[in-house]
Amino acid sequence: MVTLALRDEDHRRVSEAIAAAESSSDGEILTIVSADSDSYHDVALHWAVLAMLGVLAFASWQAPMLSGWWERWLGDWGQAATTGQILFLVLVLVTLKFLGVLLLLRWRPLRLALTPGATKTRRVRRRAIALFRAAAERRTTGRTGVLIYLSLAEHRAEIVADEAVTSVTTPECWGDAMAELVGELRAGRPGEGLALAVEEVGEVLTRHFPKTSTDTNEIPDKLIVL
Repeated sequence: MVTLALRDEDHRRVSEAIAAAESSSDGEILTIVSADSDSYHDVALHWAVLAMLGVLAFASWQAPMLSGWWERWLGDWGQAATTGQILFLVLVLVTLKFLGVLLLLRWRPLRLALTPGATKTRRVRRRAIALFRAAAERRTTGRTGVLIYLSLAEHRAEIVADEAVTSVTTPECWGDAMAELVGELRAGRPGEGLALAVEEVGEVLTRHFPKTSTDTNEIPDKLIVL
């Protein structure tokens, strides 16, 4: 996976793209980049529980083997392991496996790699909506704000728009913007991708909300990094 990072030049490029896009529209474009959208610690817990269940499944399948392990390592010579002793051994193995997987998944790259793509998409979308509600929703006179959100760790982006914009557009309207952004992300150029996405979003806003004499710049034309 390509490591994504933003440079000072990217900030300048995106700011210029926002100013240019808003020069022909009453719409307002907000760009936010976040290192990630979630810690995914619950995913690590799910994997640990799955590993624990795997131990239990193995124990039910290979109970005689567990009995042999007990007799070889801990039992008295010639004395068969009792049910309680086997259950104790299973408890120890389950605990070790659970804690071992949790410890292993404290390493963030591995935790992200083992997080299902659909989970990442949902978390990124949820964070984008939360940030939009906090920073742009109903913050413009005409309800014409649009957020372009990029989450670096997940390599995912979302576009969220205010009510006036969603009333005259469909999600497909942002297809070109997302295609430009995703293409540049894959090439390791997030700043360029954001700038191109801003241009595409600006074209959509210009078609539906052309510039009027009463328009003011209500959201700063800059890239916000969290």
